[in-house]
Amino acid sequence: MNNSSLVLEGGTFRTIFTSGILDAFLANGIEMPYVIGISAGAINACSYISKQPERTFRTISTYRNDPRYMGWRNFLTEKSYFGLNFSYNILPNQLDYFDWQTFRAFEGEVEFGVTNAYTGEAEYLNALDMDDTCMMLRATCALPVLFPEIKVNDIPYFDGGLADAVPIKRAEQKGFTKHIIILTRPPGYRKALDSQSKWVIRAFKKRYPEIAKSLATRATRYNETMDYIEQLEADGKAFVFRPPVPVESFEKNPKIMKITYDLGYRQMLKRKDELQAFLQG
Repeated sequence: MNNSSLVLEGGTFRTIFTSGILDAFLANGIEMPYVIGISAGAINACSYISKQPERTFRTISTYRNDPRYMGWRNFLTEKSYFGLNFSYNILPNQLDYFDWQTFRAFEGEVEFGVTNAYTGEAEYLNALDMDDTCMMLRATCALPVLFPEIKVNDIPYFDGGLADAVPIKRAEQKGFTKHIIILTRPPGYRKALDSQSKWVIRAFKKRYPEIAKSLATRATRYNETMDYIEQLEADGKAFVFRPPVPVESFEKNPKIMKITYDLGYRQMLKRKDELQAFLQG
C-alpha cells in the first residue's frame, strides 16, 4: 500500500456513504499511508485515522436535526448555519469524544484541502497539526454563505471543494501512483453552474473576488477532474467507489442516512477482493 493514496470527496451528508466504506476499511485492517480529504470528506478522514468506526455516522445521524448543530438561529451568534462551537468543539470534546491521541499518533500523512479566500487557490494543510477546536476542519468545511470565512494562521479560508473538489492531482504531486478515490455522486455525474452558485458569485464578487472567480469555473474544473479520474480508472491507476443512487446533501431522515451508510459498507465488502488485488498489483 505504500504507493497508494486515499482521496475523499466532500458533499456534506452525502459523505455518510464514505463513512460506510471507511468503517469497512477499518474492519478489514486497510490502513492507507496518505489520506487527503475535502470538506466533509475530511470529517470522515478524522474518524478513519482515529480508528473510531461508526463515529461519523453516529454524530451526523444523532445531531442532524438538533438546532445547535444546524439551524438559522446560529447566524445570530456565529454568522453560520452550522453551530461552529457545538459541532467542532463541544461535540468532539464533550459529547462524543474524538480520540485525539490515536489521531495524532498516525504514522502516515493526512491533509485537508482548503481554499484561500484571497487567492481562490487550493492549499493543503497538515491535518495532524489540528488544534482541539478543529479550526482546520472548520476551514475545509466552510461553505460560502452558510459559514463565515475561517482563519488558520491568520489566513481566511473557505471550503476546499471550491478550488479542488477531488484532490487527485495533489495525491499525484505527493508521489503516489495508485489511488483509492471515494466519490459521493453516482456514476456519470457532472456538475453545472446553477442559479444558487450564480447568486453566491454575485454576493462575493466585491469582498472576495478570487472566490467568486473560483466559483464561476468550479463546475468546469469538477467535470474535467471526473474525466481524469475515469481515465485513471480505465488505466488501472485508480480504484473508485461511487454511491449507486443520488443522496441529498442536507438529508434529514436518519433512516435514509442508515441506508446510505449501509450501501457504502456493503459496496466495500463486495469489492474487497478486487480492492486487495488493486493494492497488491
